[in-house]
Amino acid sequence: MIGTSWSSPVYQQTVIIVLSIIFGSGLIVYFLRQQNYYFTSSWASIKSWLIVAPVLFILMGLPDPFPLLVLTAIAIMGAKVFFQLMGMFHRSYFVLICYAGIAALGVCAYFNRVDIYNVMPMAVLGVSCLVPMFRNNYKRMIQYISLTLLGFIFLGWSFMHLGLIMHLENGIYQVIYLIILTEFCDNTNLALGRYFGKFKLFPKLNPRRTLGGLGISILLTLVLAGAMRFLLPDRSDKYWLTAGLIASLGGFIGDLVMSVIRKDAGVKIVGPFIIGRGDFLSRMDRLIFVAPIYFYVMLALPDISL
Repeated sequence: MIGTSWSSPVYQQTVIIVLSIIFGSGLIVYFLRQQNYYFTSSWASIKSWLIVAPVLFILMGLPDPFPLLVLTAIAIMGAKVFFQLMGMFHRSYFVLICYAGIAALGVCAYFNRVDIYNVMPMAVLGVSCLVPMFRNNYKRMIQYISLTLLGFIFLGWSFMHLGLIMHLENGIYQVIYLIILTEFCDNTNLALGRYFGKFKLFPKLNPRRTLGGLGISILLTLVLAGAMRFLLPDRSDKYWLTAGLIASLGGFIGDLVMSVIRKDAGVKIVGPFIIGRGDFLSRMDRLIFVAPIYFYVMLALPDISL
């Protein structure tokens, strides 16, 4: 089960290393922040993490079940931003059903009931379908039900896999490991995209993402994954290589999917995120793909010979 991480020397060492990396990279990017938009955005993101990272370390180091409560609260806040983006935050019945579903996911994660966890999307869909009957109204109900399920799956079911990962060996360290790799890949992709390759992968979705920038950022992320593999219970090559690739490619897909949602909704940012780049949802969007892929791949990896 999840325990008090602050009493562990490994956790204390991890905090020092991670904060040193953030401060070190922040110091470098600070002097380059006025070079172009890419470094400006990267510096903005690092600024937000200079504040968020120490707070997260404090919260994640608290006794069980506080780390899981923190993840659940973050998922609910992300769902709130999603409903604001979709313009249905006033549809309280659907919003509350999604929040209740995410809280139930937190309970499932606490008791490590993956079986119940995986049927929660059907439960949320079923309860959402009762709202038109309860309200005796049919207008736009298909749209509201669909968006409720989409928000729940992305910000709830997908993101809360971080809670399930906590039950794996060295779970809290694997969660920290994933977050670091995902954020690192995104920032390097953003900062280096202009200098490495002019071929834009998806110009209509996100014109700042280039093939060269993606390739270089994946390579650098793999280097970081290898350097920090002491956070994994198994430090063999197949684990840290797999983790680095999932954080890089899963995060890239998550960012693109959320770009599609934002562009289709016609809303770029909903509310500020302390300081830095984007809103609260932009700090979570990459993990909605990374977390579930990582969880199931890590369960299957011991049986795979590489």
